Amino acid sequence: MLYGLTQFSEGGDVFNLFRYITFRAGAAFLTALLFGFLFGRPLIDLLRRKQKKGQPIRDDGPASHFSKAGTPTMGGLLILSALVVSTLLWARLDNPHVWIVLGVTLSFGLIGFADDYAKVTKMNTKGVSGRVRMGLGLLVAGVAAWAAGTIHPDALAGQLAVPVFKDVLINLGLLYIPFAMFVIVGAANAVNLTDGLDGLAIMPVMIAAATLGLIAYIVGNAVLTGYLGVHFVPGTGELLIFASALIGGGLGFLWYNAPPAAVFMGDTGSLALGGALGAIAVCTKHEIVLGIVGGLFVVEALSVIIQVLYFKRTGRRVFLMAPIHHHFEKKGWAEPQIVIRFWIISLILALIGLATLKVR
Repeated sequence: MLYGLTQFSEGGDVFNLFRYITFRAGAAFLTALLFGFLFGRPLIDLLRRKQKKGQPIRDDGPASHFSKAGTPTMGGLLILSALVVSTLLWARLDNPHVWIVLGVTLSFGLIGFADDYAKVTKMNTKGVSGRVRMGLGLLVAGVAAWAAGTIHPDALAGQLAVPVFKDVLINLGLLYIPFAMFVIVGAANAVNLTDGLDGLAIMPVMIAAATLGLIAYIVGNAVLTGYLGVHFVPGTGELLIFASALIGGGLGFLWYNAPPAAVFMGDTGSLALGGALGAIAVCTKHEIVLGIVGGLFVVEALSVIIQVLYFKRTGRRVFLMAPIHHHFEKKGWAEPQIVIRFWIISLILALIGLATLKVR
């Protein structure tokens, strides 16, 4: 929105700053962070009044979680509000990549909100049917995948870029849309599964967003792509502003989600943020790199899949409890110990993902 002020710029004045993605990205971060600090406490108070008993706690979960009973959920509303307001203020609104990622984020946020609402009103942990959530998620992802494919350069449309091997493109053809749908829906559900401890999901999400935002800026810059030998995708640089707003909103939320959490992000936040990461990866043609950068989310999701399949086959469990962060809780690790160690792993994986830009 504020990018429109550049029409009043004659060069060398304050309006000229709005031309620069890096300036607007910094402004988007600060706007979202300030939004989170200003509206975090009023929103939490409102959620506490409306929900009364807060988020239901799983009966079969770790015993330490019963002390969290009464904590309100749907805190993802704070992140999404800060993210949307900041993005609309600072991003170029004529950029289709921005609208694709915003659309995915808000759509998955609505799916998560419906699930959270069902949980707190019925006071059980089931919420909306898994099939319904999956069906709606696939529909949203399908539209986003198709839209992204229509604006990708002809040389990249329907292609899967392979990191490190810069000249390798795998032509998926019509299979690209189902693949992109899997990336977006998979990312959304993987982040959702990771969100099980205070602060566990939001920091890895912010780390992944920072990494993907930097990648978006690079692949949207012809000079940088030429230097690094990666594929040029025009217009993706604006996604750095979205990613910066996500980080600012995430930090504002973490202020209240730090142990002991005053609010949980709920499916409203986790599904939306995971979907956002998947959508950025699809827009920038870095789907495989997302699997590296978001490796923690991949492991969390795989731990559930392995547990379910192995139990159905043998009647025994591989992990003491899935997702895997609960396994470590059962082994006696303190919650802050698990959270911080998982943060460290996320940072390492993000650096490895960034390294793929340079390694040939």
